[in-house]
Amino acid sequence: MVPALMIAIDLFAISIMTFGMYFRRHRRRDLVVAFLGVNVGVLAVATVLGSAEVGVGLGLGLFGVLSIIRLRSSEISQTEVAYYFAALALGLLAGLSTTINPLVIALMALIVVVLFVGDNPRLFTQYRQQTVQLDTAYADETKLRLELERMLGAQVHKVTVQHLDLVNDTTFVDVRYKITNTPPAQARFLAAEQQAAELVGSTR
Repeated sequence: MVPALMIAIDLFAISIMTFGMYFRRHRRRDLVVAFLGVNVGVLAVATVLGSAEVGVGLGLGLFGVLSIIRLRSSEISQTEVAYYFAALALGLLAGLSTTINPLVIALMALIVVVLFVGDNPRLFTQYRQQTVQLDTAYADETKLRLELERMLGAQVHKVTVQHLDLVNDTTFVDVRYKITNTPPAQARFLAAEQQAAELVGSTR
């Protein structure tokens, strides 16, 4: 039988994680319901089943289900998947506890603290990831990188071409970059070169 204190600790932890952290930072009401439902549902099932062997199987099964949901949904980010798994883990840890175990309480606190730090808005604030469609087909990755740095005004760290259409003259890329106060030197050079070309063209 799960002690009432462990249930209270789980509800307190999921409330802090959902309302105090996730909703304040991301403002998605639908996932608030999902996190609470996953946590309380796992807590209830683990409490009723009440054995470590069944609990391990239940946990692995739920992790698999959530992985399938993630693969089939483009609206859930990796950050939100982490919150899903944390909500599941909190419910599982509390539901399988037959006594007030300090180690379990410490692990539950660790999950919340790790998410608080990892999802902190002040952490890596200048780094971004976007998918960008360009109206020019860039077969040369160096030119593509320079154009992205000029357009984004940022230092590009990684570019992955997802689709190159030579017929319609478009490039679809996934780009990881760091926002800087001044454009990188290569991007400034490319911008100056383009301005010079436009100036020459206008004088003809």
